[in-house]
Amino acid sequence: MDESGDSGQPQPGAGGTDPAAPENGKPQRPREPGGGLLMGRPFGVPVYVAPSWFLVAALITWVFGGQLDRVLPELGTARYLVSLFFAIAFYASVLVHELAHTVVALRYKLPVRRIQLQFFGGVSEIEKESETPGREFVLAFVGPLLSLVLAGVFYLGMKFVEPGTVPGVLLAGLMISNLIVAAFNLLPGLPLDGGRMLRAVVWKITGRPMSGTVAAAWVGRALAVSVLIGLPLLTQTGGFGNNTDDISGMDTVTDALLAAILCAIIWTGAGNSLRMARLREHLPELRARTLTRRAVPVEAATPLSEALRRANEAGARALVVVDGHGDPKAVVREAAIGSVPEHRRPWVAVSTLAQDLTDGMKISVELSGETLLDTLRASPATEYLVLEETGEIYGVLSTADVERAFVAAMARPAA
Repeated sequence: MDESGDSGQPQPGAGGTDPAAPENGKPQRPREPGGGLLMGRPFGVPVYVAPSWFLVAALITWVFGGQLDRVLPELGTARYLVSLFFAIAFYASVLVHELAHTVVALRYKLPVRRIQLQFFGGVSEIEKESETPGREFVLAFVGPLLSLVLAGVFYLGMKFVEPGTVPGVLLAGLMISNLIVAAFNLLPGLPLDGGRMLRAVVWKITGRPMSGTVAAAWVGRALAVSVLIGLPLLTQTGGFGNNTDDISGMDTVTDALLAAILCAIIWTGAGNSLRMARLREHLPELRARTLTRRAVPVEAATPLSEALRRANEAGARALVVVDGHGDPKAVVREAAIGSVPEHRRPWVAVSTLAQDLTDGMKISVELSGETLLDTLRASPATEYLVLEETGEIYGVLSTADVERAFVAAMARPAA
């Protein structure tokens, strides 16, 4: 199953415990996303194979091997090698499906965090939303389109091989599996590609992307319930061409388990899509100007108790260390202030509690929304100096304040 789409969740800047936090005052490059075994970087996008893929590869090898035993009994145990090749070739097809999304996303200048092959297919983690419903529709449709093209290629390949042979069986299996991938992903419910296409259509009609997300997410939840109930019923009634007399109790349990897993994945994906859409609707409310704490400038040798007294008189909640000319040099860390007992504060200079400012820790007061979060992610820290466009000190932005506002935005219902 493909869950490609806007699945990269924006996160506020990392706090002091972030593994990418600055060392010795120098911002470190954030670590790249993991997610399994790194297989390569086509188009500069890392492709990972999740540990769950090995489980499903073993399952496909076992199931397809049993089918080969009926079709080509002369293979013996070698049928499992053929089945393993089929599992790898199938997931190579899934990767092509995901690369189609990736190429179009990059064409539209949408950053792709990674591609991950996992238990039920793959996911392309696209970090930003398409700017128009038309682009959203194209971005979603190219995946199933490539799966259909691959099915056609494998069908043409069958014309050049003998049926009932290993190549013939492999090509037929890959053709059918790609048709299933395309058909399944065209179902009109999030998080499937068809759901993103439905979202684009509703977005175009209503003019509101949130309306499209709500509609497609609820259709996705209805699909999840339909899969949970319908898949076992189809199998038991021979809906897939099975002879009902051959269906064992184990087959029934397997079908029910598969339906439950698919239902959970689709339901959860639809819920996540709603949550992300709600966040994006409120994301512009995250503004540096409103989240910044008022700060007072103090010189490096100022005792902490005196600096806090000045801050209280001014109604400020942050301290900025300045030089003799009034230029900011460091930000006093809130956590460090809290670690100093009150009776020692007259003897502790603010410079011992401050973090030297780097260029990445100086941000504009006009930043907001995703631009603000992207800026904080680029240079993880606990506090940032916020400057007016003229270069004057506006205040200090605490990562903790951004995180609280971020969580509050997630909790509020969409308008």
